[in-house]
Amino acid sequence: MYRPINFQEKLAAFQDQWSPKVIAEMNDYQFKLVKVQGDFVWHKHDETDEVFIVIEGNLIIEFRDGEVTLNEGEMFVIPKNVEHKPYAESECNILLVEPKGVVNTGQEITDQTAENDVWV
Repeated sequence: MYRPINFQEKLAAFQDQWSPKVIAEMNDYQFKLVKVQGDFVWHKHDETDEVFIVIEGNLIIEFRDGEVTLNEGEMFVIPKNVEHKPYAESECNILLVEPKGVVNTGQEITDQTAENDVWV
């Protein structure tokens, strides 16, 4: 059966923040919905780029030498090995696109490290 994936339905299925939920896979990549608010940890991904797509709200991604602000409907690709720290003043819903198995905190293991490959 062919059925589209509805972001709002998937987002309504969970409440936890900074904990990516897989909604689809394509080849070796996963599409993950995440609710975020407040600060995340400084981290980087040594092996892969990471795509942030803002579905709802505003997201600031800080870098050691600047920052980028993403508004609803905008996206940004963070190259591998670039240290970054996402931040959202109020709740923001984003879609991440990254290879399967990527840990949300990169090589940093903190209380914000989420369980991997959790589907919603």
